[in-house]
Amino acid sequence: MTGTLLLIRHAKAAGQAPDAPLTPEGRDQAAQLAETLAGLGITRIVSSPWVRGVDTAQPLAERLGLPVQTDERLTERVLSGTESTDWPERLRESFSDDRLTLPGGESGHTARTRILAALEDARDPVGMTAVVSHGNLLALALGLDYDGWAGLRNPDVWVWTAKASARWEPA
Repeated sequence: MTGTLLLIRHAKAAGQAPDAPLTPEGRDQAAQLAETLAGLGITRIVSSPWVRGVDTAQPLAERLGLPVQTDERLTERVLSGTESTDWPERLRESFSDDRLTLPGGESGHTARTRILAALEDARDPVGMTAVVSHGNLLALALGLDYDGWAGLRNPDVWVWTAKASARWEPA
């Protein structure tokens, strides 16, 4: 499927910081993901440069003999520059109002524009690209609401073609 993107939410991580590694379960998930996706004809792998993104992509890259290219535009959306105990409510609000910008944060509109540009640049017109990113950012690209974001798993895979996207459920 030329031009197709596999949008992949990273495997389970030990935290939300950019340098948070995968947990042991997450490393197992990344290895299983590589096994599951290896036969699909992936020709390019692009990832968020955050550790959990690269560590999710690496087993697939090793299996296919491909490099992991990183793109800063695939980093997770920062909702706010300050920690808050009411972040779930603020996140819900941000899905309802995509122009909402909290102090030190990024609006949903800005984040969506960023990832859509990154996805367009990642697309291999003669092959299939695996793109590893983060839940909030992927939810925005996919047009999900708060409940859709909350239903994402680690890892999760979506097939994105030029015309549509659909969640891929491996057998």
